[in-house]
Amino acid sequence: MSAVAVTGLGLVTPAGSDTTATWDRLCQGRSMALLDPELADCAVPFSCRAADFAPERLLGRGLTWRIDRFIQMAMVAAREAVGHARLGPGQWDPARVGVVLGVGTGSGDTSISTYAKLRNGQHQGVSPTFIPRSAPNMAAGEICIDLGLQGPSMAVATACASGGTALVIADQLLRSGTCDVVLAGGSEVARHPLSAVTFDKMGALSRRVRDPEGASRPFDSGRDGFVLGEGAAVLVLERAEHARARRAPVLARLASAVATTDAHHPTAPVPDGSSAARTIRAALEKADLSPADIGHINAHGTSTKLNDLAEARALRTVFSCPPPVTATKSVIGHAIGGAGAIEAAVSVLSLIHQRIPPTANLDRIDPDIDLDVVTKQPREARLSAVVSNSFGFGGQNSVLVLTSP
Repeated sequence: MSAVAVTGLGLVTPAGSDTTATWDRLCQGRSMALLDPELADCAVPFSCRAADFAPERLLGRGLTWRIDRFIQMAMVAAREAVGHARLGPGQWDPARVGVVLGVGTGSGDTSISTYAKLRNGQHQGVSPTFIPRSAPNMAAGEICIDLGLQGPSMAVATACASGGTALVIADQLLRSGTCDVVLAGGSEVARHPLSAVTFDKMGALSRRVRDPEGASRPFDSGRDGFVLGEGAAVLVLERAEHARARRAPVLARLASAVATTDAHHPTAPVPDGSSAARTIRAALEKADLSPADIGHINAHGTSTKLNDLAEARALRTVFSCPPPVTATKSVIGHAIGGAGAIEAAVSVLSLIHQRIPPTANLDRIDPDIDLDVVTKQPREARLSAVVSNSFGFGGQNSVLVLTSP
């Protein structure tokens, strides 16, 4: 089977509530981090929040009340992606359309508020909607209900690699002939007090409380942790034959998608980057491409000391001269389970626009990191193939290779 076609994109991020707004603000290269009222009592009281997201206007008041924010974002992204792909009843067999979404923890805020009621003995105050509002699989389930899809649907949880791993599974569903179309992506609302406190206790969050906008600084010598974010991305993936038969606009091709595991440590990457390098090599081999064919890398780029260094070492291992790199999290923060899908969508947009958005806040690159990181302003480039990396707790790795149509 030829490479899987990407025919639609949908995005909801702190940079904007659709694909166009997100891309435009990413290209400005300015962080969206601000003080967050919901984190006011936390040691790290800032995040990247999707302030422009208006679910009641986009979904209606009743549906917005019934579902949690990570589901709302996923549904809006899915609707945009399907519209972008010019798909709908009559263009698909609903039994052959799947949905695969990466989700890290689901609904933190709902869980926290519900547990507080239980702890205080307020059992009557616990909503019967708690489980369908908060279960990680419900984002995929609600999308199927909304669009009338009857193929396989599931949630994928591989920590910060979840969004990328969702595309790995979608690729398998398409290549096996199980589905003709798969809506694949990820969604997460990571900016709630439980995440803010626990990630801070682990030393993973930036402590630049006086300068939230300058906090996320991947590959910079002064980086001290990531910034919590939120968002969703959905990509419409199709069997090439299906896209061709309906004369679909093909945005890019998913040439390969590979997932591996470090088997090293619960939270830390392999220091020399060898496991990440192994995954990148496997993805290039599956795509039948050489390192020299890759024109750009959308890095995992969390802005933590260990992850950035390990990823840089992996890239130096695979590429004798790594192509230009960018780190999307510098602008929109870390959406955990949604991050890999958002970055895959941004990689497609780089192929479409032949442009690499800049990494924010990179003032002085870490002397131990020998990479060409795009910063300050977008860089025009002739791109035919790009790599998108995602790495997560548990040693989870996903690497995607995307190519021009």
